[in-house]
Amino acid sequence: MEHHFPYLPRRRCTLTALALAVGILACTLGQTPPTQPPASPGARTEPGTGATAPAESQPRPLPPAYASGDVVNPVDLEYLGAFRLPGGNDRPQTFAYGGNAMTFNPDGDPAGPDDGFPGSLFVMGHDRMPYGDLPDGNQVAEINIPVPVASRDLGGLNTTDFLQGFNDIARGQFAGLDEIPRVGLQYLNRPETGPKIHIAWGQHFQESPSASHAWFDPTLSQSQMQGAWFIGDQDLYSVNGYLFEIPVLWADVFGGKYLATGRARDGGWSGMGPALFAYTPWQADGSPPPDGTHLQETVLLLYENSYNTTDIIHAMSGYQHPDEWEGGAWISAPSGRQAVIFAGTKSNSEKYWYGYLNPAGPQYACVDTQITDFPTCRMADGSICPQQDFEGCCDEASGRCASLRGWWTTQWNSQFIFYDPADLARVAAGELASWEPQPYAVLDIDEHLFFNPSGVETDMLGTGDQRRYRIGDMAYDRQNNLLYVLELFADGAAPVVHIWQVR
Repeated sequence: MEHHFPYLPRRRCTLTALALAVGILACTLGQTPPTQPPASPGARTEPGTGATAPAESQPRPLPPAYASGDVVNPVDLEYLGAFRLPGGNDRPQTFAYGGNAMTFNPDGDPAGPDDGFPGSLFVMGHDRMPYGDLPDGNQVAEINIPVPVASRDLGGLNTTDFLQGFNDIARGQFAGLDEIPRVGLQYLNRPETGPKIHIAWGQHFQESPSASHAWFDPTLSQSQMQGAWFIGDQDLYSVNGYLFEIPVLWADVFGGKYLATGRARDGGWSGMGPALFAYTPWQADGSPPPDGTHLQETVLLLYENSYNTTDIIHAMSGYQHPDEWEGGAWISAPSGRQAVIFAGTKSNSEKYWYGYLNPAGPQYACVDTQITDFPTCRMADGSICPQQDFEGCCDEASGRCASLRGWWTTQWNSQFIFYDPADLARVAAGELASWEPQPYAVLDIDEHLFFNPSGVETDMLGTGDQRRYRIGDMAYDRQNNLLYVLELFADGAAPVVHIWQVR
């Protein structure tokens, strides 16, 4: 749990661009947020009616010919290479300090070469910054997809081109949600609505309820955003990170819900593992629900959160508070095998703590000694660290510390974690508790990453085994079984895109 540095508009702190872009404020405000997360107000309503929604219909059986265990395995993912993003560093129209969200467009770039990588990607640029410093950040651009190159040399990679330049698609929307935004995107072309890009939007601290989901048109200069809406009455920390498509046969299992949304916020506020909910935001005639509607959702995955307990219980196996799951996708192999995967930077440490890097070495903790209302240091088995680890190691009052403040660990790894869709269907049917599904496989992808070769803002990112914020969002081309993953701060302050083929 993080009881520290809440965003308070009446006080201003000095912030690095990276802290705004990826997750930790470099200041102490001396107050703590409420002991419970903010609740979304109002009763859930049926879209377009203003009436209380009826009880959800019972989910249908699993798709024909699918049985638990018919899953994609790590050996089925073949790494193809990476490519660089275009543009310069003039904010906000830059990918530097960006990569918060990405989605694949199967209808994009129809005039592009027949090179095995059709379609296009919508990618989000430099984040908004609070206090009016960059209110028009989080702009979106569309790019084509070049042939990836498997090279350890950035200069050997192909660089893509713009199909649509940056546009402020959220201008006037999600007002005030600019303190470390968390965003997800998903392109979906449905008969009811036509092509839309669905969006989830939140921020690192959410002190008051704010509708989190909307959609906009893929012609970015005429985006015409519709919404925003709540995901049922779910905690906002659990819903406004990643966003991805649910295949049609599985959407039928979940009562006609075609989108999956969720978040995995560090500190366990979203739950001790990735959260996931199925929803559909359009009405029967394809029109958008009224603004502020609480959409009907189906819970697919939801672990215990650290508001309710300081114990590590009802958690993902191996969970640690510094875990970061920033992207998700529902993938399939040509044979029909399936998996729901999440991509992120996983803490696999001997110990982890809230505070700072210790200049004496990665094996030593350096806790924030001003925080005493929850355990700020734990061992890998969840037990509390030895007392000497709580003594601190820097002058917090003067800010003379080896890093910016946040969750740190002795070891991070970049990983995909794999879930069996049948387990999620059993949660939807009430056969499993929402915290019972566990990953059946893990794929470590560190061998393919560039690891900040420019040395950007290492006091925030860390280095070596303690390098965090490695992975951004992911997107999936279902027709060609291609998985696109953003590596953050790989090309200066900009991400690169890595590609895997599901065999």
